[in-house]
Amino acid sequence: MRFGPVPLDQAEGAILAHSVALPEGRLRKGCRLGAAEIAQLRATGRSEVIAARLDPDDLHEDAAALAIARALVPDPDASGLDLRPVGTGRVNLHAQSAGVVEVLAAGVDALNAVDPMITLATVPRWQRVKAGEMVATVKIIAYGVAGASVDAACAAGGRALHLHPARRTRVALVETHTDPADRPLGAKAITDRLAALGAELITHRHSSHRETDLAATLGKVRGADLILILTASATSDPEDVAPGALRRAGGRVDRFGMPVDPGNLLFLGSLEATPVIGLPGCVRSPALNGADWVLERLICGVSVSGADIAGMGVGGLLKEIPQRGRLREAK
Repeated sequence: MRFGPVPLDQAEGAILAHSVALPEGRLRKGCRLGAAEIAQLRATGRSEVIAARLDPDDLHEDAAALAIARALVPDPDASGLDLRPVGTGRVNLHAQSAGVVEVLAAGVDALNAVDPMITLATVPRWQRVKAGEMVATVKIIAYGVAGASVDAACAAGGRALHLHPARRTRVALVETHTDPADRPLGAKAITDRLAALGAELITHRHSSHRETDLAATLGKVRGADLILILTASATSDPEDVAPGALRRAGGRVDRFGMPVDPGNLLFLGSLEATPVIGLPGCVRSPALNGADWVLERLICGVSVSGADIAGMGVGGLLKEIPQRGRLREAK
């Protein structure tokens, strides 16, 4: 692409680089200059104009943006993402439903390294989004870009984005209490979290804060595809009441603790084929915490391993929750 001053007698077919005020209205930047537009420019006293002229091997910004967006999402329905109409070298991608967004960061980085004129910006990896929310935007900075660069960007970033909608929508919550008359009230913030992804609490059971009683209560849970445990007293060791009760009920504990704060005291396991999350006490607040990152992925059918949790430390220092009993820094 050639960019710069162009004599008006050579400007037909060029792309206007900057808007030009006219006696009546204006010529918008990005418009193709035809005979009528050139005549309007001459009438303003101009003899040249700043414009972009595409070479034979170049693609117009709109064609380039659309090609890259289609490479990212070759099958919108399978990817759960919609491509909005192209314009000014931009295509926005939006979520078809609520869910979490899988971003193949290496592919995004490789795409953005092809040519500075080709850009892709996305939400963070595994971000929860609402139906209709923007997930990514492809923007071609110049008015045109080499076709070879577009081909390379398509190859580098192909299928780099995918929305995972809710799969596990029937959730059970088991809370423990130290005094039957003073049961912890953790359900409201949890049900709000579930609702954001179209999941629901199908059962809410209570148990005394004893390993044997909690194990018996877990054994009574039926019909859920995800089980949450919220204890009256924080789980502070892999051998504490809640992890012990899960094992006693026939389940297993795969990971205790996570490098996300608030949310350190989470544990992850399973009971038969059903995933189990031992929730940290901070979930009683609606504020973002580490449990959200695990809960959202599991609801959306994305497996979470101990290694996945271990990798959450970068970005894992979240905003402090003032309601916590023990803050990071004493005042």
